[in-house]
Amino acid sequence: MAAWPAWHGGCLALVGPEGVGKTHLAKIWAVTAGAIVLDRAGPDIGRAAGRPVLLEDVDQGVADEALFHLINMAGREGGGLLLTSRSAPAAWPTSLPDLRSRLNALPVAEIEPPDDVVLEGVLRKFFRERSIRAPKEVYAYLLRRIERSVPHAREIVRRLDEGVDGEARPISRLLAREVLEECHQNLDLFE
Repeated sequence: MAAWPAWHGGCLALVGPEGVGKTHLAKIWAVTAGAIVLDRAGPDIGRAAGRPVLLEDVDQGVADEALFHLINMAGREGGGLLLTSRSAPAAWPTSLPDLRSRLNALPVAEIEPPDDVVLEGVLRKFFRERSIRAPKEVYAYLLRRIERSVPHAREIVRRLDEGVDGEARPISRLLAREVLEECHQNLDLFE
């Protein structure tokens, strides 16, 4: 994102799974660039003329014509467009052929799911927020078994804090196993 305003066509799509920091990075860029933040449900194109623009969660739906105009305006003097999404622009639905070609050509910066180091840091943060000092073996156990996502890590810490059966039990590897087994059983109900 540091290459702005020299992005190809003035645009960049920041892509990655939920909870990896897209919004955090996008807001830092918006402040630095003096960008306006538009609502994807009804982006006010008139406000975007000659200004950098941040539009988040584009894969959740934006009017085709509005997105088309924003992309075209981004390359003009004073413009710029940062789009955030969980999926790549090539996967976004559109019925406009001209928009499809622009989406396929957008430069993309992808944030990968967290690795072990990041995920452990996230778990430590969530435990710390709940004033919990989890034993070292709990981190190792969880890192080998949980889904590689920040929202899932948050949910696991919440469940560990509550205990499997609502009892005030200390955080342990055994409790972590019980919580993960309960999570897997609950998932099986929906399959």
